Amino acid sequence: MKTSAFIEAQFIQHALTRNLAKKQTLLHQGEVSRHAYLVKSGCLRMWYNDSGDDITVKFFIPGDVVASLESFYNETPSTFGIESILPTQVMAVSKAVVTQALEQSPQFKDEMLSISIACMTDYQNLFLNRIMKNPEDRCKLLLEQNPQLFEIVPHHYIASYLGITPVSLSRIRKRAESINNC
Repeated sequence: MKTSAFIEAQFIQHALTRNLAKKQTLLHQGEVSRHAYLVKSGCLRMWYNDSGDDITVKFFIPGDVVASLESFYNETPSTFGIESILPTQVMAVSKAVVTQALEQSPQFKDEMLSISIACMTDYQNLFLNRIMKNPEDRCKLLLEQNPQLFEIVPHHYIASYLGITPVSLSRIRKRAESINNC
């Protein structure tokens, strides 16, 4: 979910800018998330390591707020890692600043709640799509909802997000291209 001008202004007022190189870790799996981030440029991914299998669960592009929500709010080790896919610039705000803004500003609280709910909805949809849709339908849905991801994200990350192999993704995309060229 894209942030509002109000949320962006709050980040600008209190944030430190961080520049990340491609494939730089922002949060390691198992660390406590102590910052929320606003993506200014580039792309991040949230991922989970399942016994050596790398599973991408979400992408973040400019305008998105990023945090390992459960870890950030509960101060527990994160189930997920967050890393840059491309050179990325983020604005980092500490949990103390976010907590203070939540207490002092009803608008900030309402908008951050909306962002959190949108993220939870995305995770629920990902879960349901993995159960209810076949890989080709999941790929088509992602292409409809976020076509820019296919332009900026390496396809092996997209395959991981869709729960398929890179070879399967390539085959699905070739079939789709041949159908569209008829």
